[in-house]
Amino acid sequence: MADLPITETHDHEPELDATQIPHEIRHAAILGALQGLGVGGSMILAAPHDPLPLLAQIDGAWPDVFAREYVQEGPDVWKIRFTRQV
Repeated sequence: MADLPITETHDHEPELDATQIPHEIRHAAILGALQGLGVGGSMILAAPHDPLPLLAQIDGAWPDVFAREYVQEGPDVWKIRFTRQV
């Protein structure tokens, strides 16, 4: 079993590189990583495109649970910080 491609950024915030996760399980792996965050915990997701379908899936599964902030918007990578609110 391969490890998830999570690295620590300069401020010790975990970063998950979605491009390293097989497409067939990508959303499930990202949702699992988010679910593992404690209240106030955060992580950065790096994706090769603006992950609008994933964001809709997160909002549908956990409305008002995660705040999100775009850290980088293209052209080659989109980075979004997710912070668990409740």
